[in-house]
Amino acid sequence: MANLPNGYMTDLQRPMPPPPPPGPAVPPASPGDRPPSAPGPGGGGGGGGGFFSSLSNAVKQTTAAAAATFSEQVGGGGAGGGARGRLLLVIDEPGTDWVKLFKGRKIHGDIEVRVEQAEFSELSLVAQANGTFSVAIEGLRGGTKVVRTLRPDFVLVRQHAYSTARGGDHRGLVIGLQYAGVPALNSLHAIYNFCDKPWVFAQLVRLRRKLGADEFPLIDQTFYPNHKQMVSA
Repeated sequence: MANLPNGYMTDLQRPMPPPPPPGPAVPPASPGDRPPSAPGPGGGGGGGGGFFSSLSNAVKQTTAAAAATFSEQVGGGGAGGGARGRLLLVIDEPGTDWVKLFKGRKIHGDIEVRVEQAEFSELSLVAQANGTFSVAIEGLRGGTKVVRTLRPDFVLVRQHAYSTARGGDHRGLVIGLQYAGVPALNSLHAIYNFCDKPWVFAQLVRLRRKLGADEFPLIDQTFYPNHKQMVSA
């Protein structure tokens, strides 16, 4: 929402103006005498063109902001990019093909962005206190187990790092990425905090105490450290 053009939401909520009253007939002007059409609410043509122009500008600004963040983080000499470009590790489920989305993308004019995509369950990581680290991706390719080792310059996490399902606790990998100092688009600190929902709600409660219940309303909850205390209560 912060990247939407100024007045975008106002334009969407603005009622359509009533049609002008019929005036005297005016002879059509020649093509050379026609003034340029006035821009619509979003900066484009009138009517529906203004809406789509605003939407297009919003998408362009959002993409530009993400690209700028990525460029700042990996603009220097990366750990594993070298002359071949910068390596981005995207942790996500296979529903989105991030390799295809970043195909042909470059930063700083001529630095290519290479993408490796994997799920948390396919990753393992080793990090040293001196800053060296390696990430291994283990997956099936054509029915054969394949293990690849890489050193990403940057990481984008699009998958939940913790769930109560069997094998769903991947907080160790988040800690490992933080330990290795790998830059991340979405903060690894925030990702780790959101693994524990009551911890996040506790931060919201603190904001409510500071701002007041009227300014910062929350759903009423009760916290129990374990199920035994909940049953007794």
